[in-house]
Amino acid sequence: MTRTRYAAALATMAVTALAITVSPASAAPGDTRTSCSSTLTPDGWVDTQWWNSGGCGSGFTPNTKQIKDLRGYPVGTQVNACASTWPPAGWTITNSYYSSGCSYSAVPSLNPNTWTLKRAS
Repeated sequence: MTRTRYAAALATMAVTALAITVSPASAAPGDTRTSCSSTLTPDGWVDTQWWNSGGCGSGFTPNTKQIKDLRGYPVGTQVNACASTWPPAGWTITNSYYSSGCSYSAVPSLNPNTWTLKRAS
């Protein structure tokens, strides 16, 4: 009986942890999450950093990304984001430049891969 309760408690904790990391709907402006590159960046979020992680596979291509929630920021806010996702509605690109943290290709270049975004509406 104790073993069954323990297993049920572990299963509940695992499902809760998965829901917390997968569901960006409960996030506040500026919250960040880490996900594998195969996971689409949700609407209202942008990629902010890329790297290679054994937890998301193997190889030479960056396969892990940090994403940031831009929903709820006031007009005029500026943030930096990787050019691997389009800016959300209401955000405009004000600058582009190269950042090693945003190298999301197996064959990176020194071309601009990062944007400064500004909340316009």
